[in-house]
Amino acid sequence: MRTIAIDLGGTAVKLGVFESGRLVAGDEFATVDGHVGLDDVALRVKALLDGDRPAAVGIAVPGVVDPDGSKLLAAHGKYRELHDLDLSAWSESRLGSPAVVENDARAALIGEIADGSARGSRDALLVVLGTGIGTAAIVDGRMIRGRRGHGAILGGHITLDLYGPRCPCGNVGCAEALASTWAFASDAASGRLALGPELAARLAGRSAIGIRDLVETRHESESAAILERYLRVWSAVIVTQCHAFDPDVVVVTGGVMRSADVILPSLEQQVHADLWSSSFRPPLVTPDDPATSVLRGLAALADDFDSKGRP
Repeated sequence: MRTIAIDLGGTAVKLGVFESGRLVAGDEFATVDGHVGLDDVALRVKALLDGDRPAAVGIAVPGVVDPDGSKLLAAHGKYRELHDLDLSAWSESRLGSPAVVENDARAALIGEIADGSARGSRDALLVVLGTGIGTAAIVDGRMIRGRRGHGAILGGHITLDLYGPRCPCGNVGCAEALASTWAFASDAASGRLALGPELAARLAGRSAIGIRDLVETRHESESAAILERYLRVWSAVIVTQCHAFDPDVVVVTGGVMRSADVILPSLEQQVHADLWSSSFRPPLVTPDDPATSVLRGLAALADDFDSKGRP
C-alpha cells in the first residue's frame, strides 16, 4: 500500500506517492489566484495511484490548522474556500482514507528531521523565507502546535517596526510585511523603494522582480542597502525563535534560499552576533532537496497517524 502526500502550496499544488518512505511518483500544477479545485486534486491523485486506495494521506496547508489535524482554520488571502472544511473527511470520501492535515512549515520540518538537513534532531527550528515568512519548531522531539494550533508558526508576524506597514494578518510592522517576497515586489512596484538603475531596468522590463534580482544587483548601493535591511529582518526572526525554542539546528528554506550561497553565510553571522550571550549558536542549514521537504514530512506524519491524532 502507498501513502499520498498533498501539498496545497500558495502558488502550486504538489502531489507525492510514497512506498516504504520513498518518493516513487509525483505531480505538480499551479493554483489559480490562490484557489484550488479539490475535484482536480482527487482526479490527479487517483491517476497517480491507478485506482488503488492509499494506505495513508497527508495534506499540508499554508495556514493555521485545527488541533485535531483535520481543517484549515485561517490562511490570509489563500484558500478561503477551504476554511473550516473537514479535509480529513474529504480525503476519506474521495480517496478512501482519512487524512492528517498539517501546516506546511511544520510538515517541512518533519521532512528535514526524518531524512534531511536536520536528520535525527530533537530540537530544531525551521524558517521559510519566501512569499511570506513561516516558522516551525520541535522541542525535545515534540512538534510545537499549541492548544489552538497557532504555536510556533507565526514567527514571521513578530512586530519589528511599531510604525511600519499594516500586514494582511492585521498586525503592524510584521517581519513578513517588511522583508518577504510579496513585500519586496509590492514596495518596488509602488516606488516605496529606491532602486538602482539596473534593478529599476529589470522591473521596467518584467513588471515584477524578486529577491534573486536584488542579490544579483547588490553591486548597486541601493540594492545593497535593501538586502542588508532584509538580512537584519530575517536575522531578527531567527534570533527571536532561537530565544524562544533553543534549537540545535536552524533549517532555512523557501524561495529566498535560491541565493543561499550569498544569503546564508551573512545570515548565520548576523544571527550568531545577535543571540543572547550564553545562547547556543546553532548552525544554519538549507535542505538538499527543498522541493520535497513538505511531501516527505507529510508521508512520515501520515504513516504515523492513528485515531489518537498527530504524533
